Amino acid sequence: MNLAADIAGITFPTCIMNAAGARCVTADELETIGRSRAGAIVTKSMTREARDGNPTPRYVTFPHGSINSMGLPNLGYQSYVTLIPHLKTFKKPVIASVAGFNPDEFLEIASAIDATHPHLIEINLSCPNLEGHPQIGYDFEAAAHLLNRLRKVVTCPMGTKLPPYFDPVHHDHMAAVLERCRVDFISVINSVGNGLVIDPDTDTTVITPKGGFGGLGGAIIKPVALANVRAFSLRLQGRIPIIGVGGIETGQDIYEHLLAGASAVQIGTAFVEEGEHVFDRLEQELAAVLQKKGLQSAAEAVGRLEEL
Repeated sequence: MNLAADIAGITFPTCIMNAAGARCVTADELETIGRSRAGAIVTKSMTREARDGNPTPRYVTFPHGSINSMGLPNLGYQSYVTLIPHLKTFKKPVIASVAGFNPDEFLEIASAIDATHPHLIEINLSCPNLEGHPQIGYDFEAAAHLLNRLRKVVTCPMGTKLPPYFDPVHHDHMAAVLERCRVDFISVINSVGNGLVIDPDTDTTVITPKGGFGGLGGAIIKPVALANVRAFSLRLQGRIPIIGVGGIETGQDIYEHLLAGASAVQIGTAFVEEGEHVFDRLEQELAAVLQKKGLQSAAEAVGRLEEL
């Protein structure tokens, strides 16, 4: 069974990779991904300075999902500048995820990372912008301005990681921005923000930061993720490839992302909970689903969703 994928002219040995998040911060964690069956090595979203992140507990699972407010713990972009050439020796694509707290930081980090020649750069638009402003992914004018500036300095394929959108008009606006700014791929979605989980035994929030508010992941967000993949697929019509992220626990989940229009997928909560062996399991399960459907490759499933 051929599970390979093509994103922006880069061939991935399988269409299943890690999402920028936990288990991809340190050199040891990234090397573990390199040795695994993951189809790529995706780094943690990197900032200008190293960050310890928010106080713990900051990540908790609950039935059918997870909630987190990690606070972007990472080594700082200079450390990843050193690491990326080494990560490329694992002979699979390296995706460097970039997060700035203002446009100038985005440009500084992206320029330095681009010089190391990762296979792709993922601009995390689902992260803080300026104090008092929404995530930059929800400010279409600011997002367009930033992406246009980045397009002038980034030479490798450049994509964006987007927050979930809940209104078709927002999909329309962002799809237009993506095409106008010549984005090479998109990763959708980041966690569903501002969720709240309550411990029934203690009557308290389950995480410490932000008064208990955090991003939701895991199976509970799959319908939102699929909706965003489908919405962008219908608007972009294959002109910009999509990496589906959110709610993937089984091979069937991956197949549904492919049906909705994703060419590849990223794994977050399931990777955190299971470790690197999740990629072996998911690969086997996806192959079994494709075989059952009479398909010879993952690529054949992309965009095949039928409407009633």
